[in-house]
Amino acid sequence: MENNSSASKFTSSLAVMISLFFMWGFITSLNDVLTPFLKGVFELTHFQANLVQFSFFGAYFIGSLLYFFSSITIGDPIARMGYKNGIILGLLLAALGCFLFFPSAHYKSFGFFLGALACISFGLTILQIAANPYVALLGKPETASSRLNLAQGFNSFGHTIAPVIGGFLIFKFFFTVENPGANSVKVPYLIFGAAFLFLALFIAFVHLPAFTGSDKIEKKPEALRHKNLFWGIFAIFFYVGAEVSIGSNLVAYLKLPDIAGLAEADGSKYLAFYWGGAMIGRFMGSISLSETKGAKKYLSMLAVAVVLFTVIFAITKIEFELVWYFLIFLTVNYFAFMLGKSLPARTLTIFALFVMALLTVGIFGNGKVAMWSVLCIGMFNSIMWSNIFTLAIDGLGKYTSQGSSLLVMMIVGGAILPLLQGGLADIAGVHYSLFIPLLAYLYLIFYGVKGYKVKKLQI
Repeated sequence: MENNSSASKFTSSLAVMISLFFMWGFITSLNDVLTPFLKGVFELTHFQANLVQFSFFGAYFIGSLLYFFSSITIGDPIARMGYKNGIILGLLLAALGCFLFFPSAHYKSFGFFLGALACISFGLTILQIAANPYVALLGKPETASSRLNLAQGFNSFGHTIAPVIGGFLIFKFFFTVENPGANSVKVPYLIFGAAFLFLALFIAFVHLPAFTGSDKIEKKPEALRHKNLFWGIFAIFFYVGAEVSIGSNLVAYLKLPDIAGLAEADGSKYLAFYWGGAMIGRFMGSISLSETKGAKKYLSMLAVAVVLFTVIFAITKIEFELVWYFLIFLTVNYFAFMLGKSLPARTLTIFALFVMALLTVGIFGNGKVAMWSVLCIGMFNSIMWSNIFTLAIDGLGKYTSQGSSLLVMMIVGGAILPLLQGGLADIAGVHYSLFIPLLAYLYLIFYGVKGYKVKKLQI
């Protein structure tokens, strides 16, 4: 494997990867705004509205499944085409999906919208398969979780600002009497498509270090023999499903009279704290899991938390007396990192336990305490993707891309759990629908305690 690039080249390459993580975080988070928007335009039930996430994350499953079967029949596609070409292909597909929003809105077809979302998702599938292991390769294996947390931090920054920007553009700026209904998504998604296209052209001309295996391309499902990957597949399923499920139904939750009684446009602003909490946690996680030691580590984490909270506060423009609860949960999150002792599996377990406690308050509580308990779940979700991913691909070697495709395949949890939560919300109400993600975190505790351990299964 070629890994003799200079540190500066690794740094510049990591910066390029970070821009990709930001963009797919931005476009993914827009689904949380798109779900209530299309629910209103097409007069959908909670279950029908969650078909937005079902279509988006279901396409992840189909794309990853096709990738996996390609890897065991013709050989690993990323190994054949290279990380760079794989990333460019993913960006072009995502751009095409964004452009398809224009005819979807023109014909006012919910099915067409779902197809456009699936096309975006196919592009992001390829990006995820290529970019996650690529970031892990850009440096020492011991600090792979730190790099992925850093990249995921910018992914969360995209998640954080998307509801604010998207909510403003879709619900207010382009939503007028002269331009009603589905038309208000036309221009925003044309802009987002152009951004993906620009990134594809930029990456086509930028240098990225090549990581290529010297061994022949294998055509067998060897990655599945690794126990940490096998159980990690399900951990990704439940983590992504729970995170997306909570985010997708947050606007509906905040609309409840006994929680906050917020209209969609105002509720979408508060989504910035859900995804912003994940952003803060991921940046703190990057420092926590890095090689930084002692007081410097914890002071750096504290400084990052304060600065990023200030950024979110400035972006949302919500009065401080309405958001000070967030600081209490942020303090708890800071000490939870200390309890994790910079160990990925231990930190994953502790954070999953905290999320279960917050969801319990969200289910049985009301008012500001319940509202902020659910909103602050994001900061405890923060390190889960990167920690699960690096624990799952540990020891896979030349089967890393194959294992990555299986992990990305399980992003399908983001299609299934929101649909289940939407169905339960129609039957039992939005409060009790939170039982769906609550059960998901039970599995994450198992993975953090036992499932992550490296051992080959006998198949």
